[in-house]
Amino acid sequence: MMPRRAESTRTILLLHGGGGPQTVASLGAHLAPTARVIAPTLPGWNGTPRPPALDRIAAYADEYLRYLAAEALTDVVVIGSSIGGWLGAELALRDTARRIAALVIINGVGVEVTGHPIRNLSGLAPQEIAAISFHDPSRFGAGAPPPTPESLAVMRANQATLAAIAGTPYGCDPTLLARLGGIRIPTLVLWGASDGVVGTAYGRAYAAAIPGARFETIAEAGHLPHLEQPAATFQAIDAFVAEVA
Repeated sequence: MMPRRAESTRTILLLHGGGGPQTVASLGAHLAPTARVIAPTLPGWNGTPRPPALDRIAAYADEYLRYLAAEALTDVVVIGSSIGGWLGAELALRDTARRIAALVIINGVGVEVTGHPIRNLSGLAPQEIAAISFHDPSRFGAGAPPPTPESLAVMRANQATLAAIAGTPYGCDPTLLARLGGIRIPTLVLWGASDGVVGTAYGRAYAAAIPGARFETIAEAGHLPHLEQPAATFQAIDAFVAEVA
């Protein structure tokens, strides 16, 4: 189910990564006072059903384009984190109706860059994922209760969904990098400088393949800069959205 939209001026489609919708909740809360934020739980995450036809990112992109059409949404800003960035890129490439006005990719995956493989997180424990994903892993879960069997089960199910649609090689579509030249909307590629999943060289290659894309790094942040350095990340996104408004 898609969430209901609050009435406002700008529509933002916010797409989470492999960690699930909670990883972008704070970003959505930041954007909500000035925009209509649509932040769906991608099918297959957090216990939601995933139809067999949703077996690759391109299929998810077609699904969300159908949603934008059904809701008659235009002038949409798509913001995607990690695999959500990959999905955002595919949405922009497939948007023949030109409903999407701008794109923000936050530490996105999806492209194959020679010499810069994507770190496979499948089957790793939360502490192992944190060590790779965060500039300061000691902050991961600080003050929070230990994971429950239920929360671990959700995490493993999310990992299984990610693995099922992650492509070959892991985390990318080998054709995507060459196709990114077809994106003709303003694009910001935002990167946590300490990401151990996909490094900054990977991010620069991502941005360089998109005509006119801007590449910015967030210091002392890893794969989820909006969690580790929210002020700097929000400032970069706000400035970009204001420019394309």
